[in-house]
Amino acid sequence: MDWAAIARELEGLLKLRSIPFGMKMFENMADMEAIPRIRRPDSVHTLDQIVGQASRLGRTVGITADDLVGAQCRAVVGLGKAKTPEWMSGKHMVGVWFEDDAGAAEHQAAMHCVEDGIYEALAVAPISSGRLDPPDIVLFYATPGAMMYFINGLQWSGYKRFDWSVVGESACADSWGRALKLREPSLSIPCFAERRYGGVLDDEMLMALPPDHLEQAITGMKALAKNGFRYPFAQYGIQQDVRAGMAVSYGERK
Repeated sequence: MDWAAIARELEGLLKLRSIPFGMKMFENMADMEAIPRIRRPDSVHTLDQIVGQASRLGRTVGITADDLVGAQCRAVVGLGKAKTPEWMSGKHMVGVWFEDDAGAAEHQAAMHCVEDGIYEALAVAPISSGRLDPPDIVLFYATPGAMMYFINGLQWSGYKRFDWSVVGESACADSWGRALKLREPSLSIPCFAERRYGGVLDDEMLMALPPDHLEQAITGMKALAKNGFRYPFAQYGIQQDVRAGMAVSYGERK
């Protein structure tokens, strides 16, 4: 795939304010470290921060479990055998995000996570760099309107209904955790940690999906554009006679 061209298409069609990036898992740390111009953290981070460095600063960054602040970040991507009984109990979140032990444990069980014990490392990079060719998943932040337009593009040919869930805090399990585990397009509302530590803006959502869905969505959005549907959506007016506007798309509405 021509990753630079795909990045330009996404940025142009969706008017993105941040960089589309990829995420790739590695069974061996040495393979991750062999990526050209890769950066390694010199301090402890959340995975949200590592993702933010790719999407906001255009960096190529590689990590292992030791680079992450704790088991919550590690568990979602299966690094470091984080899913211990203590982690599954969710006790570290009781009184912080959940009232009692039962709610915290149910939250942990609801998260989409990569299986432990398979991977030693992970890398993120802008897809335009081609350094993760191919990435396991592609991710981008966008406004709700842009996300709907992207989904419309995915549904243009071979329609499929999408059903997504929200675990609340630890919403990375709804995005990159779900996409890595299920190999399906995964939309999330970024959580507190993503916004506080990862630099996610208040009006942004996150899409994560296997790269083979990108060309389908881009083709679909271009078809929609030919029909007059483009992002950003032009406001028609809440008090106007709607028939003139509807008639552009639906002739019988004249």
